[in-house]
Amino acid sequence: MSTAIRINDDIYLAAQSVAGAERRSIPQQIEFWALVGKAALENPDLPIDFVRELLISKRSDRSLAEPFELKPARKVAGKGRSKRSNA
Repeated sequence: MSTAIRINDDIYLAAQSVAGAERRSIPQQIEFWALVGKAALENPDLPIDFVRELLISKRSDRSLAEPFELKPARKVAGKGRSKRSNA
């Protein structure tokens, strides 16, 4: 569903100049900014760049992603616990 709203001309022009570079329409750019701002306000402890990249990654093509596999840590020889005497 879409709803027509009035916004400041300066915001519209800023969105127009950024939207092309970000490969978004002007309404999509303004919506993205609103989502970033909302997420940043809801998570003030997170850096804004992290919030922005997280929202971008959620909308990206997942078919190119490779699954992350956690490999078990290797044991290093001679790095075991030392025994203490209870004397």
